Amino acid sequence: MPTRPRLLSLGDRVRYDRREHTVAALHGTSVRLVDDAQAASVVLLGHLLASEGFAVLSTGPARPPLPEEGVLDGLPEEVAERARWWQRHLTELMTGRPDGDPHTPVRTEYDPEVHSVRQRELAKLAELRQAGEQVGLSTMRRMRSRFEREGVAGLVDGRQRKPATGTGRADPRVVAAIEQVVNSRTNEATVSAQVLRRQVERLLADEHGAGEVPMPSRATFYRLLEAVSTGRYLLGSARTRRSAGKQPKRMFGQLTAARPGEVMEIDSTPLDVMVVHDDGTVDRCELTGLVDLATRTLAAVLLRPSTKAVDAALLLARDDT
Repeated sequence: MPTRPRLLSLGDRVRYDRREHTVAALHGTSVRLVDDAQAASVVLLGHLLASEGFAVLSTGPARPPLPEEGVLDGLPEEVAERARWWQRHLTELMTGRPDGDPHTPVRTEYDPEVHSVRQRELAKLAELRQAGEQVGLSTMRRMRSRFEREGVAGLVDGRQRKPATGTGRADPRVVAAIEQVVNSRTNEATVSAQVLRRQVERLLADEHGAGEVPMPSRATFYRLLEAVSTGRYLLGSARTRRSAGKQPKRMFGQLTAARPGEVMEIDSTPLDVMVVHDDGTVDRCELTGLVDLATRTLAAVLLRPSTKAVDAALLLARDDT
C-alpha cells in the first residue's frame, strides 16, 4: 500500500547518509538530526528529502510529551490509573506503539504512515468499545488534543489536578514557614539566603518543636525560597523590594481618561548623574515625571536628589515650574 505524503515532525526516525537519525529540531528550512552515537548535524530540508536512500522509518508523537515525573503523585489511585490508561492508548494512536518505544513494531491499524488521524481514531474507538469501554469520538479527540498539549497531566480530570505552586512535594510546614519569613522581610534590609534558612529553622522549632520538622537540603531550600519569593526581590535591592511590596493587590486593567487632568500618572527613574549639594556632599539624582493620561503629555518634570516616591509626588504637587 502506498504511504501517505507527510511532513517531518519532532521525534521522527529517518534514514540519511546510510545511517539512522532522530529529528531533534526543525527551524525554517533546516533540520537538526541526531544519530545513535549522539552526533548532531544540521541539513537543509530540501537536501534531506532529495538525498539518496532517504526514508522515514518511524514517527514520533505529534508533539514531544511534557515531563511526567511527579505529575500523578498525590492523586487518588483510580485517577492516576485512568490517566495512565489513556496515556497508553493515545500513545499507540499517535505513534502506532503503546509504549512509544521506537524499537517496538508498529501496529498496522495505527501506522501514521498509512492511516490518517481520523482513521486511527475510529480504529481505537472500535477497539475500546469492543473491550467494553463506552468512549465517544468527541471524547477521544479532546483527550488526544490535551495529551499533545500538556502530556500526561492533560489526561487528569481538572477537578483532581494539583495547583502548580513550584514547591512540588515539599513539606507544607516548611513551605508555610518560608512564606512567613519572606513576608516579614518586605521592609527589612537584604540578608543572605543562609540567614533566611536559619530564620526558617528557628520558626519551625518554635511552632512545632525542635527537630519535629526536618529541614530540606540546602539546594532544595534555595529552590523553595526562589519559588515562594518570585517577583518579590527578596535577595535583591531592598528599595526595589519595598516598592514592589507597596503595589496594590489587584488585577491590572485598562483605564480610560475622558478629559485632560482627570487621571495623572507619576513615576521616577534614577539617572546616572551625580550632584553636589551646598554642603559639599555628593548624591545621586532622580527624574520624576507627571503624565496626563488623556493627552499623553508631561504635566510636570522634576529633577531632584534621590527621594522616596511619595516625597517626589508632594514636590511635584507644589512645584511651580
